[in-house]
Amino acid sequence: MADIRITGRMVNFTRLTFDTNDQDAIRQQLSAMMKETSYQGALVILDSSVEQELIALIQLLISLDLQPMGVIDGVLGDQARAIQFPVLPADRPLQRIKATKEQAIAAAVKAPDASQSTDTPSTVTQQQTTISHITSYHDEILRTGQCLVQDHGDIILNAGINSGSEVIASGNIHIYGSVRGRVIAGAGGNTAARIFCHSLEAELVSIAGTYCVADDIPAEFIKKSVHIYLNDQQELEFSVLQF
Repeated sequence: MADIRITGRMVNFTRLTFDTNDQDAIRQQLSAMMKETSYQGALVILDSSVEQELIALIQLLISLDLQPMGVIDGVLGDQARAIQFPVLPADRPLQRIKATKEQAIAAAVKAPDASQSTDTPSTVTQQQTTISHITSYHDEILRTGQCLVQDHGDIILNAGINSGSEVIASGNIHIYGSVRGRVIAGAGGNTAARIFCHSLEAELVSIAGTYCVADDIPAEFIKKSVHIYLNDQQELEFSVLQF
């Protein structure tokens, strides 16, 4: 029996790119971002456009409940090699584009009125509005080298996506066209997320870290309208959509 096994399970890595070496600014901005997302405990790959001390940066990220796993070769490369920290080859970054339109769903939350005493039964409450979900709509084909990301909800594309492009959403992804790039739903660990597409020819599909590459997608689903989701065993399930 083999002592090494290869499985189809992976975890999502989040790439953090730093344009400052001010540790106070990094802590403040990351803390604010993490309050709005579910990235606590996330595995992160580090990149930087400015010189900075790698060990101090790693310690800062760990203190924020992030797990640094490596660096992109470049500014941080030599420091990483010196401490035998993993170095990933530099790649050509995808161009992150804006969706044609976004629709936010706001939730009203009651909060005590600071002008009233909280120890009296006549306390007045006021409504505070927070954004709980955003849906991104995109009307154009996603071209090679482009990336469309929605960290707070779903993505709906009215056209297809070319090979070498990428769609990432914390929620569901709907693509009403041919899918030839990478489709990543449930980013951040949302196992209830689903993928719907008109014609499946993807390089990769992933939900909450469980993925399938092109060669492993069952042949009976290629170029079909497909619904993809995680079953009770957290495995990807493919189902042909019936119209």
